[in-house]
Amino acid sequence: MEIVDVREVAYALDTFYFLVMGALVMWMAAGFTMLEAGLVRSKNTAEILTKNVGLYSIACIMYMVCGYNLMYPGDGNGYLPVLDWMLSADDNTTEAVLAGGEDAPYYSSLSDFFFQVVFVATAMSIVSGAVAERMKLWSFFVFAVFMTGLIYPIQGYWKWGGGFLDEAGFLDFAGSGVVHMCGAAAALAGVLLLGPRTGKYGKDGKIHPIPGANLPLAAIGTLILWLGWFGFNGGSELKVSNVEEANAVARVIVNTNMAAAGGLVAALLVAHAVFTKADLTMALNGALAGLVAITAEPLTPTPLEATLIGGVGGMIVVFSIILLDKLKIDDPVGAISVHGVVGVWGLLAVCLTNGDATLKAQLMGIAAIFVWTFVMAFVVWFVIKMIMGIRVSEEDEYNGVDISECGLEAYPEFTKSS
Repeated sequence: MEIVDVREVAYALDTFYFLVMGALVMWMAAGFTMLEAGLVRSKNTAEILTKNVGLYSIACIMYMVCGYNLMYPGDGNGYLPVLDWMLSADDNTTEAVLAGGEDAPYYSSLSDFFFQVVFVATAMSIVSGAVAERMKLWSFFVFAVFMTGLIYPIQGYWKWGGGFLDEAGFLDFAGSGVVHMCGAAAALAGVLLLGPRTGKYGKDGKIHPIPGANLPLAAIGTLILWLGWFGFNGGSELKVSNVEEANAVARVIVNTNMAAAGGLVAALLVAHAVFTKADLTMALNGALAGLVAITAEPLTPTPLEATLIGGVGGMIVVFSIILLDKLKIDDPVGAISVHGVVGVWGLLAVCLTNGDATLKAQLMGIAAIFVWTFVMAFVVWFVIKMIMGIRVSEEDEYNGVDISECGLEAYPEFTKSS
């Protein structure tokens, strides 16, 4: 009977844990798809669905081609990594695992790629909702190539790949900045070049609400994102095969859940105070804001502190959505507020519970990630605009981008048969 070394068992357990956590994060793609489809008008639903399944696939391919090796190059000057093409199919050997020591691998390299690639898809999903209902589908896909293959990986290298932000002491446990603020900055650049939806803002400065077509779908999408976030933050502990790490994963998941609950309740209360109604869309964005806020540091807070951090995020997101509307920055799903503005809060909140955090390092990380992503995204969006355009025609926007971009409708029962 063959005796299996405990290190092999631990390796198998940590690899399995990584893959399952990655699968939960991949399921967030369904959450973003449902949330966005619920918050746009029915005439734009099929295009939203196409964007989300398309961007996920593009992200996987580009991260395999160059993104992963840019983000984790093993070499670089702290600012720019060494470019290396194509993900290797090689993985760790039994001998390497059994060698022991600090350098011995404790999970499959390919499981790490899988866990990381679903993160880059999440960042790109944030862009999708903000530019909804008026952007050309293929222009969006072209941008996705550059975002997932170049823009995201380089700023990710600065922190998670051992670059200058990591050396400076910048802390971002699971990506309030690296993932969420990065996606929001790219979205903001696109929205500014794209302009608001026709009819959203009147000449007198009045804001005309454009309600979504399917709030049940939006609510289900939010709950799926909530579930997926347990993998997002829980998997970022990177290990589960001993008592200390198992306890840490449990604490991270509990704090993630409590922050979402705090964010939803706080947003619901603030929305009621402002609008005198229990606004469902604000409540949903409040839950997501709580999740974004705790993502920068879900390990060190107590459950009560996590609830409060999420609650502040829920309050911030309501006022941020109102402010962006007053500034005529049209974001149909509130993505810039949820992931960008609250992402900043989450990074600053690290200083409240983690004694290793410094305000200087956190501000440096915020500035570096935002400036890099916004400037690079703006340049890419601008070039795409000059070459192929980024906005559909006024007629196509009026009729719905489902027909002009996809040639079909999501709800064909409303179409008269010939």
